[in-house]
Amino acid sequence: MKQTLVAFAILILSCYILSAQNFLETDQVILKLKNENSGADKIIGEKVDLINREYNAVSVKKIYAGINSNQLIYVIKFPEGTNIKEVIDAYYNTNEVKYAEPDHIGSGGGKPGFSPNDSLFYRQWGLRNDGTFSLSPSTAGADIDMEKAWNIEQGDSNIIVAIIDTGTDLLHPEFEGRIWINHNEIPDNGIDNDSNGFINDINGWNFVNDSNDPTDDHGHGTNVTGIIGANGNNSIGYAGVDWNCKLMILKGLAANNQGYYSWWAEAIYYAVDNGARVINMSIGGTSTSVTLENAVNYALDNDVVVVACMMNTNSNTVFYPAGFNGVIAVGSTNSDDTRSNPFFWSPVSGSNYGSHISVVAPGNYIYGLDYQSNTNYDSYWGGTSQAAPLVAGLASLLLAQNPSLKPAEIKSIIETTAEDLIGDPNEDIPGWDQYYGHGRINAFRALSNFTGIQSIDTKTNNSFLLFPNPTNHTFTVITPPAAKQINIFNSLGQLILNKNIQELMSENFQILENGIYYIQITTDSEIISQKLFVNN
Repeated sequence: MKQTLVAFAILILSCYILSAQNFLETDQVILKLKNENSGADKIIGEKVDLINREYNAVSVKKIYAGINSNQLIYVIKFPEGTNIKEVIDAYYNTNEVKYAEPDHIGSGGGKPGFSPNDSLFYRQWGLRNDGTFSLSPSTAGADIDMEKAWNIEQGDSNIIVAIIDTGTDLLHPEFEGRIWINHNEIPDNGIDNDSNGFINDINGWNFVNDSNDPTDDHGHGTNVTGIIGANGNNSIGYAGVDWNCKLMILKGLAANNQGYYSWWAEAIYYAVDNGARVINMSIGGTSTSVTLENAVNYALDNDVVVVACMMNTNSNTVFYPAGFNGVIAVGSTNSDDTRSNPFFWSPVSGSNYGSHISVVAPGNYIYGLDYQSNTNYDSYWGGTSQAAPLVAGLASLLLAQNPSLKPAEIKSIIETTAEDLIGDPNEDIPGWDQYYGHGRINAFRALSNFTGIQSIDTKTNNSFLLFPNPTNHTFTVITPPAAKQINIFNSLGQLILNKNIQELMSENFQILENGIYYIQITTDSEIISQKLFVNN
């Protein structure tokens, strides 16, 4: 029986959606007191305490809301079947609370299925797609141009990416040397050596069981972590997007792949306070939350990028944290560049869409790591959960390239360098649209875009003609009548061509090397430029 089970690896259907009833039913309340500036750090006020007694509160726990925070936020657990709305109404009547809300439950999801057995890197069509992927219709080039991107950047060990999920197989060989270590903590001494509020948090934290062991007990988190940062060029398994970043493992989903918003919020605060620069959240719930939104804003305000999946109900239902402002919300595409609709695991599934979507990335039939076996590489996955970590990995590479980038700048680079008009023309219209956002991410364009952007002081617009763009080397420039000079810069900001212009000019040019270039025109009154993509 064991051998049979090994032969049929588990397919994790990430961001699989539970019923609305499961998301809304909760036995916990998040409560924030008004008297947070008083220095009090005790169990609530007298009136609130009476309500807790009246409704037989099981436990009261203060939420970690940042290492220097004086906010008095608590999670209060009640017996199953308690009328949570009634409790919240009673809290507000005390005039002691700033807000009270259900501690909503979100999900990451999973189901069993069949896993084929074929070669390894060729399976990673999202990184390099030659059109031969066998499990679904495939189009050559329907990928994120990862091989060319690795020629520019492979990551930096000083960049920490936090993964809030079901945990990770900390001992998997694909993560050797990559798991974040809290060097300010002494292992197993039972003391909070670094005074960060967590005892012996050597490799992150388990917010589900309130322990220092964030080991995966479901599988979703190991797969997501591998997409971001599995060791590359090591002759085994698969390659993650970033080969050098440190991976901070924060368990915010239980073994049933569900988690309370309070777990997620605490994990975000922990990630920020302990040095993470990117947070991946391949999780979501349909209910908004002040507590969760405040945590996300804390991350953004402290220069931490937050990436979240759109979820998979094939609808415009907003899931959180993807629905919060400033978050990079990621949808999923297939190996032929169409929106994932449906995913392989359900005919009614599909990548969600809506006004908050940022970009899309490959997310269907994505092979990944197995949390139960260090040698099984035969499980594949499908969902916006698999698309989001590709974007998180790209964000970490951009930070490796320039650690001073702000979350809004990284979001802008990823969006403006995405490939538009790649999908179904009924959905993927020119510019931003609700199905594909700004387009499918392109790691090569994003990394090429940044390197020379500070070197070229220009005003960008479309007041001269540049075509074709992208080009396979040869292109034409038609300048305005007032043009005096044309300059061409590479992505490093180096001048590769300078030509004086006496009058209106139409001329063909040729660039031999792939990359992103800046075509700059000087007129009597201004300097204008356009970006040129060269890709043979």
